Amino acid sequence: MTWGGLGKLRDLPREILQAQLTNADIDVDLKLAMPHSFGYRARTRHMFKRGFKEHGPVKLSTYLINYRVGDIVDIKANAAQQKGMPHKYYHGRTGIIYNVTPTSVGVIVYKVVGNRYIEKRVNLRVEHVRHSACRQEFLDRVKSNHEAHVKAKETGERVNLRRVPALPREARTVSISDNAPQTMRPLPYETTI
Repeated sequence: MTWGGLGKLRDLPREILQAQLTNADIDVDLKLAMPHSFGYRARTRHMFKRGFKEHGPVKLSTYLINYRVGDIVDIKANAAQQKGMPHKYYHGRTGIIYNVTPTSVGVIVYKVVGNRYIEKRVNLRVEHVRHSACRQEFLDRVKSNHEAHVKAKETGERVNLRRVPALPREARTVSISDNAPQTMRPLPYETTI
């Protein structure tokens, strides 16, 4: 009997198991180990699944996107391509490209370890990365601010380029002509049995 066969014996009653192990003439502690499910892709059943109506081969447009050093990318594993997949820790994280190869990119991701950040460099296939939209709102604001600044300089007036938080609602008047005030009360409870 081999050690690999012990997994099948785990479900047998203790007496039968003792008899089988004695017949096999091996010294084994009957305290069988618990399952050791700590693999590289452990607990990723839902994390790495394909989206709704997104099953099948990888689209060709995935390979036509240009990546440059310094680009900010989001890491999202695509289970259709198992080569060059990120570890589950990096799934959903954002990093900066530091290296580009014909099929892959190198990404710098900052990982919290204890009381510090560690710069991790991971190499991923292009199927598992996409350009991040995290700076798009900022870039749009830079463009609109520049246009407003140039326009204000031409007209000679001051313009506020700062973002303004959502202000409270402005005051308004409610007319009571043909609109008598009403007192609102909850309806009394009624049984419907």
